[in-house]
Amino acid sequence: MASPSGSANGGIIGKSNKTSFGKCTTTVKTSSGCVTLQSGTRIVNTAIVAGGGGGGKYGGGGGGGLRNLSNLDATSSIPITIGGGGATTPSPGMGIKGSNTSLILCGTTYQSTGGGFGRAGDTPELGPGGPGGSGGGGSYCGDSGCGGAGNEGGYDPVEGFAGGTTAPSTPNNRGAGSGGGGAGGVGVNLATPQSPGSAVGSAGGPGVNLAPFFPGATFGNPNGYVAGGGGGGTFPSSPGIAGAGGIGGGGKGMRNNAGHPNPLPNSCSGCAGVANTGGGGGGYGGGGPGIVIVKELNKASGVWSMQSQFSAKSQGTWPKSFAISGATILVVAGAGGGGHDNGGGGAGGGMIVTSGIEFDIGSVAAVIGAGGSGAVTGTTAGVGNNSTLIGAGVSFTSNGGGGAASPGGPSPQTPQPGGSGGGGSRGAATAGGAATQGDASGFPGSGFGNAGGSGSPEASGGGGGAGGAGGNGSGTGPFGSATGGAGGAHKDVNSFFTQSLPNSGDYAGGSGGNSGNAGSPGGGGAGSPGPGPGTGPGSAGTANTGGGGGAGGGGAPRDGGNGGSGIIVIEYPGPAKASGGSITTACGTTKHVFTSPGTFGVTG
Repeated sequence: MASPSGSANGGIIGKSNKTSFGKCTTTVKTSSGCVTLQSGTRIVNTAIVAGGGGGGKYGGGGGGGLRNLSNLDATSSIPITIGGGGATTPSPGMGIKGSNTSLILCGTTYQSTGGGFGRAGDTPELGPGGPGGSGGGGSYCGDSGCGGAGNEGGYDPVEGFAGGTTAPSTPNNRGAGSGGGGAGGVGVNLATPQSPGSAVGSAGGPGVNLAPFFPGATFGNPNGYVAGGGGGGTFPSSPGIAGAGGIGGGGKGMRNNAGHPNPLPNSCSGCAGVANTGGGGGGYGGGGPGIVIVKELNKASGVWSMQSQFSAKSQGTWPKSFAISGATILVVAGAGGGGHDNGGGGAGGGMIVTSGIEFDIGSVAAVIGAGGSGAVTGTTAGVGNNSTLIGAGVSFTSNGGGGAASPGGPSPQTPQPGGSGGGGSRGAATAGGAATQGDASGFPGSGFGNAGGSGSPEASGGGGGAGGAGGNGSGTGPFGSATGGAGGAHKDVNSFFTQSLPNSGDYAGGSGGNSGNAGSPGGGGAGSPGPGPGTGPGSAGTANTGGGGGAGGGGAPRDGGNGGSGIIVIEYPGPAKASGGSITTACGTTKHVFTSPGTFGVTG
């Protein structure tokens, strides 16, 4: 017979556990403020990255401290303070420590420590790097320049590692600096004494890849990596070599051959740490600001009261199992056509790429968008068609790329908006088309598209691409000296997938405007041969890349190139659990590639 407490629990006796119905929603916070949680969220995972330290003359700044925390109690909203990156100073060439990043959960404050400052050289007392989340790099000083200590907050596991130590230099005021520490390892030491003409700064310590903990979220440099250390700088210009920044946003060190002009930044400055990675600044470069990522958990393991379960199921928040979990998807639309008669370049198709996708059993329609037609005499360049992946609990749409403008034919001659925007025309000097691609619902940072380039009086703009805007046309005449804008950059999506991809993983590049400017490697076609009034048609965008069509020349045939068709790729862990497309199982995952319309049939 059940005990009284068991009766209150629907006749079931067991441990009372806390439920959380956050639907695995992930929020990336790059500025101070509050994250508002869903009403059912009670437990979160979070990563807290402090601001990177500023680089000195010539030690690299330390990466901001990183704390990756799990199963923390939460409710309502989370106040967050994002730590800024440390600056650098012209005299005596010291970096400044990065600022802490913090958040408050149920009255408890969690924080990570700002990256340590990189040190100056010239005198021994300025040699050691500063402590921090990760320590700053030491600098030459005639005596050994020790790296600053990491994990200044004393956390377990550690939030970062020490900066590199620099061996003595000869003479005192010539040499190089060591890299700052990163959240994934120490800055590289300079064990060999440095001397004029042969000084080499060392690399910053590596950051940490958080992508596996927050699938589908877009952050870091490259995606997922944060808190790399800044590289050490070097004094002489030849053959001195500055140290590389650590993966995760660490800045490259400086290579100084111009004295120390004020104010900073100046010709001596190293690269700053990448914004919102917590990367340390390269020698004489500022640190990158920090970041916070919050994942609201679905958690309902153990024994639960019948009332709690019924209430959650009625509200649609009770966790469910899926036939496929943890999938990554790429949806690229058809691209826009190129302009006629030295017109603008066609735009790359819009792109959705994200991870953490869950599929129910059922049929998913995979629709591949065709490319838009290139403009010919009397016509307007066509807009690419959308690509969609809809069914079995998912819905993703990428928008077709915009068609380019042409200088003659139908009026008005304006480039078309699209996933990325078409290039503007010469003559009318029209602005490039706008980008319309947005993020998929519930997947922030998943959409990619950019505006087309503007035309000038004698040159047309390139089409926008998923990785960058189209280039502007330049030149007012004579016509033979004008230069069309380059196609907007493609998007490399290899970091999202385990297996290799068609077209080397490069997609949705824009096409070049008139005068022969090249398209992006992501399938964008080149404009007609140039510079000046080229002859012949523009190149077509490559099929199944979403690459834009190139512009036609000023001599017959003047036709614009057609846009490339789109593509859909789905990859998930384990053996095949679905049919459709070209299927490859390797490296512990299964990949489906659709180059024509089809059905992704989920069987589980």
